Amino acid sequence: MGDGMILSSFFKALAQLSDPRFRAVLWRGIGLTLLLLGGLTAVLVWGVGWLVGDAVTLPLLGEVQWVDNVLSWAFLALMIVLSVFLMVPVASGVVSMFLDEVAEAVERRHYPALPKVAGTPLKDEIIDGLSAMGVLIVANILAILLTLILPIAGLPVFFAVNGYLLGREYFTVAAMRRVGRKRALELRRRHGVTIWLAGVLMAAPLMVPILNLVVPILGAATFTHIFHRLQGKMNESGQPSG
Repeated sequence: MGDGMILSSFFKALAQLSDPRFRAVLWRGIGLTLLLLGGLTAVLVWGVGWLVGDAVTLPLLGEVQWVDNVLSWAFLALMIVLSVFLMVPVASGVVSMFLDEVAEAVERRHYPALPKVAGTPLKDEIIDGLSAMGVLIVANILAILLTLILPIAGLPVFFAVNGYLLGREYFTVAAMRRVGRKRALELRRRHGVTIWLAGVLMAAPLMVPILNLVVPILGAATFTHIFHRLQGKMNESGQPSG
């Protein structure tokens, strides 16, 4: 049942990627990420110029007035290079702050009979977004390190670890808006294997450039379906739904 439910949920999420509400979340996340990285670069370049000053006295050379320009350009080049690697995890983290909208879009299309919920409080959205950003940064670092150190053996470890991290994160986000954090954690523990397997499926796009930007949206949508399927099974078996 688990595998069929996971694949069914995944393909439903995949089919909804063209939803304007999904695209709005993605573009908002990318736009805010570019602003964030651009702002950080500007602050660092300005900070280097401010710390070094207009002139620096160097041994043998005496007073020189070009050091601040060299360092500023060097920091600018460094940030451009770093931004290539930071773009995906930072954008994913920013997008993760708006995953409530993704879950709502899924429920409107596939579960219209459900009552509306107030949604996740802003404080929790920020906490979950930062948490997701941390998870995705760790996932990307692991992907790079394991590929370099253990090109073949690293792949199973990568999928196992990131399956746990991504499943844990996105199921909690999907469940929490309906049943609260405490109940979401209980459900996550109870259905750990199913959630881990679905997380492994979410880890696959992480290895594909550009496609990995949609991992948060695809993950939130997939796990929204999984949450409702698990809730439905529990209700049918007479267990409390929370």
